[in-house]
Amino acid sequence: MTTAPAPELLLDHRGSLRPTREVPFDYEQARLGSAFHEAGHAVVAMAYGSHVVSSEVIAWFPEPDRYTVTGYTAYELRCGAPWQFAAQCAAGEIANVQYLMTYGLWTPERAATCAANHDREQAIDVLADLGHRLGRDHVPAGGKSWGMVRGMARRRVGLLWREIRTVAQAMNEHTKLTGEQIAAMTGLTNAPLPGGAA
Repeated sequence: MTTAPAPELLLDHRGSLRPTREVPFDYEQARLGSAFHEAGHAVVAMAYGSHVVSSEVIAWFPEPDRYTVTGYTAYELRCGAPWQFAAQCAAGEIANVQYLMTYGLWTPERAATCAANHDREQAIDVLADLGHRLGRDHVPAGGKSWGMVRGMARRRVGLLWREIRTVAQAMNEHTKLTGEQIAAMTGLTNAPLPGGAA
């Protein structure tokens, strides 16, 4: 794409534009990293029993020598297990870092570019609405820290790495996958939407 996608695809859960930053990758590396990020969200969400609508890489060239890459995963928000929801939010960042390690691209500076503060803030806000406390850099009374949630996500990403890799490679090739396509290629079950709608 040469033009930016629909504006709503670039907004966080609060309606603010997600921040962008320069990354030390070529276009193909950045695109595949974004695919791993979104595959991490989608596969972990599906494994936890959420209905995944779609997951996609969004890339465009605003100028001939400059690219922008992001992604978007749409799923039905199920919060019967709020800490699992928080872990699926963290799974994108964790899968992106694991991609760097697996593909021989990891450096501390590159790993730092995988941070997804918008995912952390969504987890904090959703859990707060449900009466749970998630701390950015500390363990609040009766709650968990983002570091603890990232640990949960790291274990889940490790267990589901084959599925995440399969989805990321397919997403990189096809740009967008439906939840049903993800379920078919991973063997996971894409939970039906409440009321039987798919």
